[in-house]
Amino acid sequence: MTAHPLSCEEVLALLSDYLDGELPPTALPEVEAHLGACDGCTRFGGEFRRTVEALRDHLRSGPCLPARVRARLGELLDREGSGGEGPGGGEGPKG
Repeated sequence: MTAHPLSCEEVLALLSDYLDGELPPTALPEVEAHLGACDGCTRFGGEFRRTVEALRDHLRSGPCLPARVRARLGELLDREGSGGEGPGGGEGPKG
């Protein structure tokens, strides 16, 4: 992918694909190397993963939306990750 170590910004741009197992094989070692060395990105990645999982669980089990809307949102989340960018407040990774 690149000849230089990835920045936090580059890793965050790839995080959704990484968590969904959709990262190109050439990028995987670079993202994992960065996550292994950057506490901020590792912490944010864990929070991001838990948030996406909680949202998916809620959308799949919550009765507040019609079934077809829940199904469509679930499909979009499965395909696109969370759709959110950045930490949404709080401490984000530094880099």
